[in-house]
Amino acid sequence: MTSRSSELFAAAQKRIPGGVNSPVRAFRQVGAEPFFIERARGAKIWDVDGNEYIDYIGSWGPAILGHAPKVIIDAVREAAARGLSFGIPNPLEVEMAELICSWMPSIEKVRMVNSGTEATMSCIRLARGFTGRDKIIKFDGCYHGHVDALLVKSGSGALTHGRPDSAGVPQAFVDLTVSLPFNNVDLVRETFRRNKNEIAAVILEPIPANAGLYFPGEDFLSILRKDCTKHGALLIFDEVMTGFRVARGGAQEIYGIKPDLTALGKVIGGGLPVGAFGGRSEVMDQLSPDGPVYQAGTLSGNPLAMAAGLAQLRELERINGWKLLEKFGAQFEKLARDAIAEGKIDITFHRVGSMFCLFFASGPIVDLAGAQRSDLKMFAKFFRACLKRGVYFAPSQFETGFVSTAHTQENIERTSVVLREALAEL
Repeated sequence: MTSRSSELFAAAQKRIPGGVNSPVRAFRQVGAEPFFIERARGAKIWDVDGNEYIDYIGSWGPAILGHAPKVIIDAVREAAARGLSFGIPNPLEVEMAELICSWMPSIEKVRMVNSGTEATMSCIRLARGFTGRDKIIKFDGCYHGHVDALLVKSGSGALTHGRPDSAGVPQAFVDLTVSLPFNNVDLVRETFRRNKNEIAAVILEPIPANAGLYFPGEDFLSILRKDCTKHGALLIFDEVMTGFRVARGGAQEIYGIKPDLTALGKVIGGGLPVGAFGGRSEVMDQLSPDGPVYQAGTLSGNPLAMAAGLAQLRELERINGWKLLEKFGAQFEKLARDAIAEGKIDITFHRVGSMFCLFFASGPIVDLAGAQRSDLKMFAKFFRACLKRGVYFAPSQFETGFVSTAHTQENIERTSVVLREALAEL
């Protein structure tokens, strides 16, 4: 009997490239077809065939309070009643800007956009305009959206489908982007020496979360900060994944590093399309209409996204959400590690706060090369074994999982049972 999801996927493939609107959703790495979601609530999702899953993706990060929390639904409903989009300033934009600048002291001014890709793209353009330089340093496996200049040895969907360098990106753009191994300070310094007064910025995920999840070395971020200052380049943190999730002030709060520019998204939209970028006033003042660097967007600061994001961030603060997320994340880690130990399979488990990853490879894993040692066939079997038992992890070895404040002890304990059973099948 053909399932409704299969029918929808067949129809989608006739009208949508690959049948999906974002590549990783195609489930190709895990040897399966995607299922289609009908509804979501709390830590669970239900597909169109009535199957229930404990969800550890959370719309790839935004659902930090779980799916469809009442506080966000109410805020969106109230905002929608006043109008969906104005194309002119609204008060919620100012409230969001004040909140972001208050929670992330490195950001003195901020501009709203509609996606993480827009945010990183704008950061790069602004850095080039501010410094008068063209070249960018990025790091292998760090994914900064589908920006031409940054689709060089990137992570996320590009990595999943075996094409770290996208077709359609002009060689001239690639020539201006230097991609280096993460955590390799010596190569960063050598690149600065060989490209004296040519590097506009260094951009990175301070905690890479698009090639699995791994962490900066003890002094890596502080050395980047010093070297950027020394050479007159801007340091850009892509905190689209980590911003307001790993801590109230993002990864930069955890590591005590102050970037010149920060890209944000995910959590600040409460599940609606959103992005933002901000930083030092003298840099941000180069943006039009005050400066020569052009950036614009009809839906930027959209009242629905602003209302949803404000509701989510304020609720996180009200309930001390980061303490809860650390508690739930630690519970998940303990039970997951216990299951892994029983399974006697080479798996490296990484976690920071409510973000986690299981690499089907031995450690240590500190960069993209380490992540790529993972056994993709074994991961695919693991994914399918968990899915058939009602636990939904990311359909790619090179993605990060998320715990929300809506995950219960029962959810986590059930997941640990599923982990044991799934690993026993491998």
